[in-house]
Amino acid sequence: MQSATEQRSFIQIKRLIWLYFFLLIFEGTFRKWILPQYSDVLLVIRDPVVLAIYALALKEKVFPRNGYVLSLGIIAILSWLVALIVLEPYLSLKPLILVTGFGFRSNFLHLPLIFVIGRVLDREDIKKLGWWILVGLIPMCVLLAVQFNAAPDSFINRTAGLGESQQITAGGGKIRPPGTFSFVSGVILTAALAAAYLLYGALTRGVYRNWLLFGGGFALVVTIGVSGSRSVLLAVLVVLSSLLAIIVFRPSAMTQFGRNLLIVVVVLLLALRLPVFKEGVQILSDRFTDVAEAEEGSIAGGLLVRLFSGFTEGFMLLNRAPIGGYGLGIGTNGGAKFLTGRTLFLLTEGEWGRIVLESGPILGLAYLAWRTMLTIKLGLLSFRKLKQGEILPIMLYCAGFIALLNGQFGQPTNLGFAVFICGLCLAAANAKTSPESDVPAPVDPRRRRMARRSRYAEGLHGSPATRLPSDDFVDR
Repeated sequence: MQSATEQRSFIQIKRLIWLYFFLLIFEGTFRKWILPQYSDVLLVIRDPVVLAIYALALKEKVFPRNGYVLSLGIIAILSWLVALIVLEPYLSLKPLILVTGFGFRSNFLHLPLIFVIGRVLDREDIKKLGWWILVGLIPMCVLLAVQFNAAPDSFINRTAGLGESQQITAGGGKIRPPGTFSFVSGVILTAALAAAYLLYGALTRGVYRNWLLFGGGFALVVTIGVSGSRSVLLAVLVVLSSLLAIIVFRPSAMTQFGRNLLIVVVVLLLALRLPVFKEGVQILSDRFTDVAEAEEGSIAGGLLVRLFSGFTEGFMLLNRAPIGGYGLGIGTNGGAKFLTGRTLFLLTEGEWGRIVLESGPILGLAYLAWRTMLTIKLGLLSFRKLKQGEILPIMLYCAGFIALLNGQFGQPTNLGFAVFICGLCLAAANAKTSPESDVPAPVDPRRRRMARRSRYAEGLHGSPATRLPSDDFVDR
């Protein structure tokens, strides 16, 4: 049993995790509209929150002490030391610390938070987060539609900071609306996370009300339509693919989906009546067709190429990377800003290629192997829970595993979502299957005496002992 002090510390950790989530959603809002003059500082606004979470987690002995965190710490320290040695002849002290420090926070600082979230959040926290994600998606889709209709150089479509740059275009004179984020990458991962919770609500009776499923579903469809991004559609399709695993391993869960099929039909019919949705779908369709024609392949083939090209690039660059790499942080946009004053890719845009070129073939591959092993571990855990009747972990896993495996961690929004979604996946897998399992059922006095037992045996042996609740990973 936890003491009052320990309970207060756990509540503080949970509040900081909520603050991390709030800043993740609204970080771009501050950087674009409210405090654009402090855009560079706000880029790392979640770092102090992460450090505070770690400090409280260490105090309450819930900071992860497993092989993953230990090996990550070793790779992190070696990568930073090697980067200092490689870059020291070329940089003065200040840019040397800034560049390598930003690379360190991008690659390593936030990842242990996955395990802290997995141990601290309980089932109610996970459901409540899903509720707010679905509710928040409704005004988000309105903002996306307004941004889609607005001119590329309008105030609502401005980029982070005080520069004159514009958002990425989608075609037809439209930009890819970023919502409250600095870039469209935040919309991609928000859509994936919302899709996971929508599926969970559709397949689980009573977890969310029908109005929320209807509103969230309508907002998700509109978000996909006006996003102008193939990656948004791909991210949602990956989450929907979890239905295949559910059909195979837990077909009984699909019985709840039929009652929500009418909601799906109504949502699609309403969305098709919106002019902005029709225009967005047309632009998105044109992008698929143009890319397929340029690559002389099919639309499905283009999606697969987009999904797997980032992995192959890293291996192709192995023979071009120095043994110690070009220096931790050099390939990130933040590192480039410290060196050149501009946000650009000095090495390569792909994540695996960046890591190999930054840290070299040895430490770079070690770090990539770490991310791959954690991705596989979370996947196996999610499938095991699916067989036990828990469907939410596999849906959250499908929403976040690509970001963990191949997401651009040099972009703070991508890093934040990868950590947060995978932490929710781990928390959902660690949560007890039945919230009521800890409460022993009341014993009916009239049924205390077992059948076929004499009064003498009853007095000799007494009533059966109450079965204790099973231990759980979260409690260890």
